[in-house]
Amino acid sequence: MSVRPAPARVVPAVARRDFIRLAGATAAGLLTLGATPDRMRIVASITVLPLDDELTRRNMSESSTSRLGALIAGLRQRGWVEGVNYRFEVRSSFGGPDKMKIAVQELIDLKPDVILTGSTVETAAIMAATTTIPIVFATSNDPVGNRFVESLAHPGGNVTGFTSSTPEMGGKWLQLIKEAVPDMQRVGVLFNPASTPRAGRYYLESLEQEAAASGIAVDLAPISAPAEIDGAIGRFRDPPKAAMISLVDSFLVVNRKAVVETAARYRVPMIYPFHYFMDSGGLMSYGPTLEVRSADYVDLILRGTKAGDLPVQSPRKYELLINRTVASALGLKIPYTLLARADEIRE
Repeated sequence: MSVRPAPARVVPAVARRDFIRLAGATAAGLLTLGATPDRMRIVASITVLPLDDELTRRNMSESSTSRLGALIAGLRQRGWVEGVNYRFEVRSSFGGPDKMKIAVQELIDLKPDVILTGSTVETAAIMAATTTIPIVFATSNDPVGNRFVESLAHPGGNVTGFTSSTPEMGGKWLQLIKEAVPDMQRVGVLFNPASTPRAGRYYLESLEQEAAASGIAVDLAPISAPAEIDGAIGRFRDPPKAAMISLVDSFLVVNRKAVVETAARYRVPMIYPFHYFMDSGGLMSYGPTLEVRSADYVDLILRGTKAGDLPVQSPRKYELLINRTVASALGLKIPYTLLARADEIRE
């Protein structure tokens, strides 16, 4: 367990253009690691976040702890040098259905060697546009239920990747928030049916089972637009005592600051599925530890392996984060038994 302040905004130590120039300067040596100079490969990616979003900028830094930075570093270790034998293309689908169609078509027109997707919605959109270009999803839930793959062990087709949670997480989130708010009598569940797995049902079965066993009423709070966040959270400020759970949902990630700020304003304790919400001032989160393993699969695909022959991988570790300062502001005294299990405590 570590105790440290919430991280400040990440500023890349090396500008992206400088990074590419440095990579090119060492290309001759790196080619001996196995890079193929026959043609320039294209690795493409689509993100649901705006390109100027803080999380996007962090992911596009050269830090080994960012998604893109770790991918670039991992590919370089395997002999792939950005700007030398492959180029990286990123598009944002933020802005509604029309923007999604444009972003998808732009990537398809590039004829990339592999496309990385960051959410279930993006994966579905790319799959609808191509059955031949290899696709690697970075964080997809229920890939079998969404018909992305035939099975986790044998995906088949042109898709593979990494899952970020299991259906049992719903019950786990309720257990954890109940420990933090022992007098809670009801739990609100925040999600967008259009962008969360199985319209929320993927997690709700285990959550409802745990709630029934704990004598807690479940109150669903589905939303479909940012303007609905205030009303959805605000109604849980009044008795009986309530806490909330944010489901895995790309819509909520995009609007994470509004969600966290609204929960704080109405003094509603909420648990989140990703540390991204903690970086915006959230109370607590429980989700998979960030492990960027996509470089392994991208390398294999660039060298000729079929995506459908690579098994879908699940998270190897989950982490619990708690912000003790936020808890105090909400009038909560987090039990020592819960703090002792936290992987990180923020002040």
